[in-house]
Amino acid sequence: MKGSTYRRCYCRDENGKALGKSCPKLSSKRHGVWAVRQELPPRADGTRRSFSRSGYESATKAQEALDAVRALLALPDSDDTEAQTKVGDLLEGVSQDKNAPLPDVAEIRRRLVHGQKLTSTMTVGDLLDEWLEAKRKSRAVTTVNNYASRVEYHLRPGVGHYRLDRFNVGQCQTYFDSIDDANEVIASENTARREQEQRATWGKRSRPPATERERLAAERAKLDEMKPYRKITGPATKLEIRNTLRSALNFAIRRQYITFNPAAFVEVGTVRRARGLLWTAERVARWRETGEKPSPVMVWSPALLGEFLDAAESDRLYPLFHVIAYHGLRRGEAVGLDWENVNYAGRTIGVAREIVRDGWTPVETAPKTEGSAAPVKIDRGTVEVLQAHRKRQLAERAARLEKRLPWTDTGKVFVQEDGTWLHPDSVSDAFQRIVEETDLPPINLRDLRHGAAALVKAGGGDLHDAKVKLRHSTIVLTSNTYMELFEEYEDELTEKAAAAVPRARKAPDGTSAHASLTQKPGE
Repeated sequence: MKGSTYRRCYCRDENGKALGKSCPKLSSKRHGVWAVRQELPPRADGTRRSFSRSGYESATKAQEALDAVRALLALPDSDDTEAQTKVGDLLEGVSQDKNAPLPDVAEIRRRLVHGQKLTSTMTVGDLLDEWLEAKRKSRAVTTVNNYASRVEYHLRPGVGHYRLDRFNVGQCQTYFDSIDDANEVIASENTARREQEQRATWGKRSRPPATERERLAAERAKLDEMKPYRKITGPATKLEIRNTLRSALNFAIRRQYITFNPAAFVEVGTVRRARGLLWTAERVARWRETGEKPSPVMVWSPALLGEFLDAAESDRLYPLFHVIAYHGLRRGEAVGLDWENVNYAGRTIGVAREIVRDGWTPVETAPKTEGSAAPVKIDRGTVEVLQAHRKRQLAERAARLEKRLPWTDTGKVFVQEDGTWLHPDSVSDAFQRIVEETDLPPINLRDLRHGAAALVKAGGGDLHDAKVKLRHSTIVLTSNTYMELFEEYEDELTEKAAAAVPRARKAPDGTSAHASLTQKPGE
């Protein structure tokens, strides 16, 4: 395509018309400035256009600019008209802004290779959109929803406006420090609202006297003007936000958008993983007295679990609770369990799919991790429970078909009365209802899975056995969650181990100092 450098001036004749090349002063090298003109690829509609710029102090400077424009035009392949048009759009825009620098050739080459926009500067928000779109193609819907929530409520308003190529550790750290500042403001506003509610409330049962009504109305008006209660962003959520941003920036590095991840160097504080604790008699008594749980993750003892299962046995979801309690399936894995993956002879159940919520709608996805999709050994008692459950399910199906009521054959082990999927939340609701009816110390359905680790220990297993049972990816995760729980069984197991050794040595009172586990009382 045609292009050239030339010298021009801005002189005009007596009528105000530009003299251009006819200016007699152009014979002097000191008069006028140098300019460039380069024909560009046609626009998408086929119309012609060119790149023009003047103000260069020498022919050398003008030639350097023209060479840079031609280098940009040479980036697309000769048969790639779409890329040629994009480069033309870029240079046309630069030509219209005399202060805009010429784009860097290496940067434009990289953007062409990766399919990025050439005419805009990528922001952190743009990156987050591209990263989420890539995640939607490879991750479970619930995982992507969690990512999207952190992006929309935290990262986009916090750092989305920064240019990606200029985003640094200082900007990143400032954002995470601002979360702590916002938490202080929210806590202060929540306290102020709580105090105002007390001033706006007539605590007595009787109707307030006329002298108090005016004051209460004024206090309630003040309350209406205050911000509603808001949740602070806790340490665990803050860490999740940082991990989300770090993952997105690592994605940008793989795409060669940037070469450095500032989120990897941000300090957000440490988060201690909630440890599982056993509901001992002392803790149960304390809970009944204060109503406070010793830990967010509490696990029933085998005796308390037995009380729950006895109470749940008449519920149609009892087999599901039995499988979770004894074998540690996640809620979605239990709801998504298929009959074709139940092996009575081999005493295994295969975790192949799970049903989770997308917003409120249940959807079927692959298990949480690759290691989660594995066979789980079950005991003979669980086999009997599942066989009895299958018999009842087939009877339910036959009864509905006989009455000409609909039945959906989903192939799932645990279903609603018409054969359709169980909603995961309905399972949790049924579990909580039974717990409240039994007056057992509180746990949630996920804690029932944690209890399966306690059963491993109670049966003489170790952390590795618990890891296998719960299908954790690493034993570190198992240890971080259940070490304290396992240690609480140590005293009982230590006493049993010591008592297993028969001894003939006599105690001071003449009785045997040690007795075999098989010794009967009175012997």
